[in-house]
Amino acid sequence: MRAIGIILAGGNNHRMKELSQKRAIGAMPIAGSYRAIDFALSNMSNSHIQKVAVFTQYNARSLNEHLSSSKWWDFGRKQGGLFVFTPALTAENSYWYRGTADAINQNLEYLKSSHEPYVVICSSDCVYKLDYNKVLEFHIEKKADITVVCKDMDARVDIDRYGTVKMNEECQIMDFEEKPVVAKSNTISCGIYVIRRRLLIEMIERCAEEDRYDFVRDILIRYKDQKRIFGYKMKEYWKNIASVDDYFSANMDFLKSEIRDYFFKQYPDIYSKVDDLPPAKYNPGAHISNSLISSGTIVNGTVEDSVVFRKAFIGNNCTIKNSIILNDVYIGDNSYIENCIVETGSTMKANSYHKGENGIEIVVENSERFVM
Repeated sequence: MRAIGIILAGGNNHRMKELSQKRAIGAMPIAGSYRAIDFALSNMSNSHIQKVAVFTQYNARSLNEHLSSSKWWDFGRKQGGLFVFTPALTAENSYWYRGTADAINQNLEYLKSSHEPYVVICSSDCVYKLDYNKVLEFHIEKKADITVVCKDMDARVDIDRYGTVKMNEECQIMDFEEKPVVAKSNTISCGIYVIRRRLLIEMIERCAEEDRYDFVRDILIRYKDQKRIFGYKMKEYWKNIASVDDYFSANMDFLKSEIRDYFFKQYPDIYSKVDDLPPAKYNPGAHISNSLISSGTIVNGTVEDSVVFRKAFIGNNCTIKNSIILNDVYIGDNSYIENCIVETGSTMKANSYHKGENGIEIVVENSERFVM
């Protein structure tokens, strides 16, 4: 593909509450054995983008560890490859990333040293499959300066935390509002962009000269009347995990057979770093219904409508309902958990009781045993 990739994975998100206190959003576990960033990386690989940069910053230890080998996404190659950039002190700059545009500016040499004519930019906190080649074809056909991947959201979805767009019949974006108080459109930006590399360099350098740091506000919105900005509508599954409820919902979606088949049985595949773990073990007394149980897990109790991640232990006479059990969790005998997310590395004593009465409860026990 005639493009290089940029994955923005450095931001913090307070709407994830305790879940984002010790890890980047891109490192959030998804669907039992994956991380959120795996979907963006897999889309890049499946679209034959051979050179991809990941910009990390906030709580990046586990994310950097996950990205330590590029072979899992087929980026281990002589030409191109996977590059991880973190903020660095230089003679010209002593700041952390102050925004998405500033993150690109601090790593502008990556763009200048490349030769591909286009750049695909996306975030690390969305669950979806997309062939970026189709977006690039649309971009070229429309002779666009910037193409924004968009999606029509259901009227019941609260979209005030997204950027909303209005397009004309030619799919040109006529209006762009970032996190509007009252949304005028149910079409949102998915945070995926295609832009000419030289134009991106020019715009980023201009932003830096004017002390502007945000890609959406200082490029998309600022230039919407001066540049040809088009919207490419995707109709397939897409979900942003920027809040606890959305994260919970995204994992629960994988309990639906059609969602699992779409992501894991239909080409192209989703790839992730593989741990050498034994398959899940179900001891006498275990009862499982409509649940995902990951490798390395031992189950002695009852698990219903739940997602259990790797290396978890569920004791005798335990009941787990409508919950997410993250990696390396130990749940003692006779415990009851419902409507909860149990944080990685938690150790729950026997006879523990947790039930989310007013929404999803996040359970963190014995945090010093935290393992990402």
